[in-house]
Amino acid sequence: MLLLALDTSTPAVTVALHDGERVLAEATTVDPRRHTELLMPLVTAVLAEAGASRHDLTELAVGVGPGPFTGLRVGLAAARTMGAVLDLPVRGVCSLDVLAYGVREANPPGEPFAVATDARRREVYWATYDAGGQRVTGPDVGPAAGLAERRLPAAGAGARLYPDAFARALDPEYPSAAHLAAAVVAEAAEILPPDPLYLRRPDATPPSARKSVLAR
Repeated sequence: MLLLALDTSTPAVTVALHDGERVLAEATTVDPRRHTELLMPLVTAVLAEAGASRHDLTELAVGVGPGPFTGLRVGLAAARTMGAVLDLPVRGVCSLDVLAYGVREANPPGEPFAVATDARRREVYWATYDAGGQRVTGPDVGPAAGLAERRLPAAGAGARLYPDAFARALDPEYPSAAHLAAAVVAEAAEILPPDPLYLRRPDATPPSARKSVLAR
């Protein structure tokens, strides 16, 4: 088994390679404006570090969001293209669930928590989880203030952007492809089709047709 995992649903472009027992190589760069430029060089670097080629891969995993339209589609397009070219299965995983898996790895269990990432417009993409890391509500999008009454600790960039809405910030801040790969291998995450989970319309939309001045 050689699983290549990647996620571009947040400012972090993250890639990892897993052999079914451990992560062989991983790389992450945080840059919200260069997903397209960074992703494939990171894939190449991770494969080179592990001494593998794309033809050695047996499957792919990709974070499906929720996330902003532009960044999210970069990772999904890359995963689906590689899957088609190499004839490999592509497993989609909710990126909030990837962060939740990271919470279980980085923090002692024992209390419910939330995951919140930046959705812009003073909103967050969010979900809540029980003490064991199982999703209870979400994914959804809305103002961080709407979560304030729950006062849950939260992972993700949203907890750092809107600290008044959460009890405290938990690690990790961004999804990790290493956690994505590990969750898929351990069957610890729901597997979804590799389709984008936008939750709302993109900020940029085609202009509407102009109305003719002769129309009555």
